Amino acid sequence: MDFTLKATELVDKMTLEEKASQLRYDAPPIERLGIPRYHWWNEALHGLARTGTATMFPQAIGLAAMFDSEAMLKIGDIIATEARAKYNEYSKEEDRDIYKGLTLWAPNINIFRDPRWGRGQETYGEDPYLTSELGKSFIQGLQGSGKYLKTAACAKHFAVHSGPEELRHEFNAVVSDKDLWETYLPAFEVCVKEARVESVMGAYNRTNGEPCCASKLLMQDILKDKWGFEGYYVSDCFALADFHEHHKVTSTPQESAALALKMGCDINCGNIYLYILQAYEQGLVTEEEITEAAVHAMRTRLRLGLFSDDCEYDRIAYDKVACKEHREAATLAAEKSVVLLKNEGILPLPKNTQHIAVIGPNADSRTALIGNYVGTPTRYITILEGIESVVDETTRIYYSEGCHIIKDKVEPRAMPHDRTSEAVKIAKRTGLAIVCVGLDGRFEGEQVDNGNPSKGNELMKADKSMDLPASQIHLLKAVIETGVDIIVVNLTGSAMNLKWLQDTPNVKGIIQGWYPGSEGGLAIAKILFGEVNPSGKLPVTFYEREEDLPDFLDYSMKNRTYRYFEGKPLYPFGYGLSYTGFEYSNLRTELKTEQDLLQVEVEVQNTGEYDGDEIVQVYMKDLESKHAVRNHNLCAFERISLSSKEKKTIKLKVDKKAFEIVDDEGNRYIDSKRFKIYVGGSQPDQRSVELLGRKPLEVEIII
Repeated sequence: MDFTLKATELVDKMTLEEKASQLRYDAPPIERLGIPRYHWWNEALHGLARTGTATMFPQAIGLAAMFDSEAMLKIGDIIATEARAKYNEYSKEEDRDIYKGLTLWAPNINIFRDPRWGRGQETYGEDPYLTSELGKSFIQGLQGSGKYLKTAACAKHFAVHSGPEELRHEFNAVVSDKDLWETYLPAFEVCVKEARVESVMGAYNRTNGEPCCASKLLMQDILKDKWGFEGYYVSDCFALADFHEHHKVTSTPQESAALALKMGCDINCGNIYLYILQAYEQGLVTEEEITEAAVHAMRTRLRLGLFSDDCEYDRIAYDKVACKEHREAATLAAEKSVVLLKNEGILPLPKNTQHIAVIGPNADSRTALIGNYVGTPTRYITILEGIESVVDETTRIYYSEGCHIIKDKVEPRAMPHDRTSEAVKIAKRTGLAIVCVGLDGRFEGEQVDNGNPSKGNELMKADKSMDLPASQIHLLKAVIETGVDIIVVNLTGSAMNLKWLQDTPNVKGIIQGWYPGSEGGLAIAKILFGEVNPSGKLPVTFYEREEDLPDFLDYSMKNRTYRYFEGKPLYPFGYGLSYTGFEYSNLRTELKTEQDLLQVEVEVQNTGEYDGDEIVQVYMKDLESKHAVRNHNLCAFERISLSSKEKKTIKLKVDKKAFEIVDDEGNRYIDSKRFKIYVGGSQPDQRSVELLGRKPLEVEIII
């Protein structure tokens, strides 16, 4: 079906005023043409958000830790199913409010370049290849493969966007051509050209001087001319007002509306397109430009089947919303996302442990389960509740909140540290303490969400500090001083400073749980007590010290992320422990020149006593080009399941693009003949080898 032709025919029937009205995110009805009201704004980073009941998966950074493209496809499909089920019922009631449409503004495929960014939890981490693959699968799940789009996905925020939140409405992200094309754009290119994402959202900031929602370079030269994008472009919410209010590239709302429209911004989330007709009257835009944007808008609605009577998705029933199958998929995702960072022989714990102390502000917190951009779960299972459901009936669990998540006291009238003695007492009584710390979506998030009074180094304009809040550090030190065995469970959406805990002898285990979803506490409990073998891997680098990082405002990739970092990380990208061991052998490679790829074949054996999942990771190092990344880069991965002692032969494909470099002018090409390939359960870096006690296999190839 030629949706562009149909959209053109439909828009041709509209008056100029009607065309302009359809460029608003809260598009009014055109009753004479049978076009109902439509609200474009809906959110779905890890489940439908802000529209009532929905299945809540782990936050996006946790989904990334699964390293599982197939699971991302399924999760996208589940979210789209629930969106359709809700839309079908809302439409019957003529409820066309915000957050109830089928244009889902997800995924966030910005590169998480610095752990001090508040919104990094919404992304798939720091690696362009991992982000590309997961973003592509998630989009394909959201959009489906039918005649019509199941939902319309949106790749955001285009482009070069990762803080600081406090300055985002005025900030100019200065980036080199090399970093632009090597790091910040690849995921967008894959999502546009391979996943055929229906929408792209522009960022608040400027990139190299141009506002991202009116950038000739980004929107015209790259997105449309170079990549052939055929969907709709939407502004981030109220970003167009920044043109004249903060960026100062225009002087009036009319000029801002005109600039955005001329550069290809079809839908305005905000109020500036209320001035479109005034801009037309002032000669700043033409009717043809308004018409073109209206065609793009109606084309997407036609692709969604909103004006048809044969859309297969109209039959999806409301009983799919937060159904048992979907909730089980969310719990499974949480199990696969948890990363075991340290284990000095203490985990897994026996279920018949006699006494356990469960301590900390995130032990029984619902808020810490779900991160930001959330819906309403039908059920929460906190870590405390999960542990209670997993251990034997004879196990006595002692609980203490331990401290307020950020304040120095829980009760307002009490003395500082009013829960410390309780926590110390139960730790001493049991001899084993599970201490649950971290942040939640109130203190790590978007500008309007960020309520943390100690947001980080003000000189660096950071959104958050890498240090745990002082209240939690005080609690941890007090429990550590008891000398009992401690397991720390950290719930955050980003890397934190955990070095002092890694170096503390009686901290026997550390778990990174992210924001694991509404029932994620059960997944963490299953891992603690051995029902599930941990298998998540870090999608971001955990650094030893905040001082090891460049200035937060600097968008250069020098000394950032595993590909460019010059120091020694605490926990590297791709790292994560298991309760079993995996041995790699018989590495073979074969160049398939006719297919423009390298085939990698390796045998992997589970050598331990536990069944488990392993993430097979392939890294490449260019041995000749002066333009190569400093260290090495991920170029293939696959999650596999192996029973105890089972061996499998795994085949992976490395695309031709992995051999290419990006030069200083942003050109991409193959510049070498010699490369080294590494295959294993981690990076080939020194710290990973030190932590895991084994090196990936390696082979040099010549092309």
